Amino acid sequence: MSVVPPGNRNAEQPKVPGASVRRTRAGKTTFDEKYEKIRDLLASDSSLIAKIKQTARQYDIDPIHMLGAIIGEHTYNVDAYDRLQSYYVKAAAYAGDSFRFGYKNETISEFVVRPEFSTCAQFSDSYRLWSCREDVWESVFRGNKVDGVAFPDNRFSAVFFQPFFAGQTFGLGQINPLTALMQSDMVARRSGYPKLDPADANDVYKAIMDPDKSLAYMAATIRRAIDDYSEIADMDISRNPGITATLYNIGNSAKRAAALAARNRSGDFSWPEENYYGWLVNDKLSELKSLL
Repeated sequence: MSVVPPGNRNAEQPKVPGASVRRTRAGKTTFDEKYEKIRDLLASDSSLIAKIKQTARQYDIDPIHMLGAIIGEHTYNVDAYDRLQSYYVKAAAYAGDSFRFGYKNETISEFVVRPEFSTCAQFSDSYRLWSCREDVWESVFRGNKVDGVAFPDNRFSAVFFQPFFAGQTFGLGQINPLTALMQSDMVARRSGYPKLDPADANDVYKAIMDPDKSLAYMAATIRRAIDDYSEIADMDISRNPGITATLYNIGNSAKRAAALAARNRSGDFSWPEENYYGWLVNDKLSELKSLL
């Protein structure tokens, strides 16, 4: 097992995507101001820090990885609320509404029983099952016309799991519904929360918007990324929070681990690299550790 060294591989921060820049400008703020806001929220909320530590223990990860994910999301993707209580209030506001996951007149539960998904029936674990379904979407449906229906050239999560608008994520961990469904089995085992049902969109939203439950799905996502790189690429990324933050941001840890393993087998050895989001986490690491 190769242990990924601490710190950033890039001397300077990789370029921040234009969409993140535009969102931040539209909010009449800066990345520095957004970073300081979420840092101060964490620093002032000992109860939240205690919950992060407890959840990290359940998933056998260093809590610094969870702090990195929260810091990255609220610096580049959304603005932090001033108080943790605001996240609970926002979660409660969604609880009474009725949502569904689907595209046009077809719910996700109806969609995944199409014969094209038959190969996924071999998987009982939620991570492998939904990963397989995502792969089928990419190879068969995305941007294509199937059975007379034209499907958008967009991500599976954006087409079927975003009833408000594409790309929207929720809560303290900014988790999208598909990610929550993937991690449902691990969260059930380690945190004891009931397994999620894609036919019950309200329950999925409740899980990813409630700060307490959201922490479990965040930790599971990080745990999965660490395991994927260990099992697939023979690399230990658990000592580099910038790498786990990067994977939390961009997703598809198994595919990325496989691509890295293939490059390294060819003789062109390289370490996984942080993106702009993970770079910030490593750059601010001593400050983030002080929060714990």
